[in-house]
Amino acid sequence: MSHEKQFTLYTNVGGPNGWKVAFVLEELGLTYESIYLDLNAGEHKKPEFTKYNPNGRIPVLIDHENSDFVLWESVAILLYLVDKYDTEKKLTVTDDSEKYRLIQWLFFQSSGQGPYFGQYFWFRDHHHEKVPSAHERYRNEIARVWGVLESVLSKQDWLVGGKLTVADMALIVWNESANNALQGEGLSLDQFPAVLAWHKKLMARGAVKKTYAIRKALQV
Repeated sequence: MSHEKQFTLYTNVGGPNGWKVAFVLEELGLTYESIYLDLNAGEHKKPEFTKYNPNGRIPVLIDHENSDFVLWESVAILLYLVDKYDTEKKLTVTDDSEKYRLIQWLFFQSSGQGPYFGQYFWFRDHHHEKVPSAHERYRNEIARVWGVLESVLSKQDWLVGGKLTVADMALIVWNESANNALQGEGLSLDQFPAVLAWHKKLMARGAVKKTYAIRKALQV
């Protein structure tokens, strides 16, 4: 079967993890078709999807120009894209030591930022009962993660290699969502000036603005 676009991206409108893949696809000028799964309807648990990802989570990327190679877990996808298709090293680094620092930050995103920020939204919006202690715990974890970023970005412009990389781009969506959600709780990126300046640079990029415009149109 032939495909008009090189990639198929299985994703979701509301969830953040597919959008960070879309940012990188856009930055690298790669062509892709997005298929938006309805998580409330359980589409991510159906055999049509779990044949690609047995874990039943988005995103999944299929590379049609590489024998329909299938990959899941968003940071693994980001590494695949830059290793295979970022020939100009636009979003990655060349030095081996710096590459491991890049991977370090991607692990920080996937094990530190994503789960804690996600649990904040779960207990705020979806849990069957209000659990104030859980809400407070994960709100405090957001502040902690932003503090970690502030300690680094107050000394340098980017997380690794003195340049924009996928390490920076992986953190955009959760930071934007949390910043918007926490304005009424006395916590925002305004309290972390270096993180705020860095985040604004990321949000101003053409690929990011284009992707957010797509997301906004789909949310209407």
